[in-house]
Amino acid sequence: MILRGLTLAGGIAGAAATSQFPEFSQQYAQRLGGAVDALAEVVADFDASAAAVGLDRSEALAQMQGSAFLQRRQADMAQTFVRYDRLSADLAALEGQGPFMRAYNLPRLRDAQIARAAWDAYQPAVPLNFAGISFGVIGFILGSAALGLLFKLLFWPFRRRANPA
Repeated sequence: MILRGLTLAGGIAGAAATSQFPEFSQQYAQRLGGAVDALAEVVADFDASAAAVGLDRSEALAQMQGSAFLQRRQADMAQTFVRYDRLSADLAALEGQGPFMRAYNLPRLRDAQIARAAWDAYQPAVPLNFAGISFGVIGFILGSAALGLLFKLLFWPFRRRANPA
């Protein structure tokens, strides 16, 4: 009886956790769009400066030599370009998608800085829409099943055996 209660509690915890995904992923996608916009300005400014002196991006990066500051700035800009490309691809995959497709594209919610900012601003709530309820039901089933399986494995050596009479 206690194990059933604990399994039910695991299901409820799973439901509570997964029902938050649709709203959190929505906030992540909004912050992702903002980050891409901000990085696009930096990239466009760098490309414009390079073009003004007749260079493309890679040539301009290659010329950033000569001092520790310029080399550090070169590395920073190279990282910015990589992050911009990665986040732009993530945004293209997530843009306009509903919560179920965002769950399918879960690996695209991978930027720790954006996820941390979305989490810091996130306020959990009781979702009363179809997506929230659906994710809650899925979480309940997965949470119950995971805890039930864990208990079966833990108590398997102690199970009662039928008496061979």
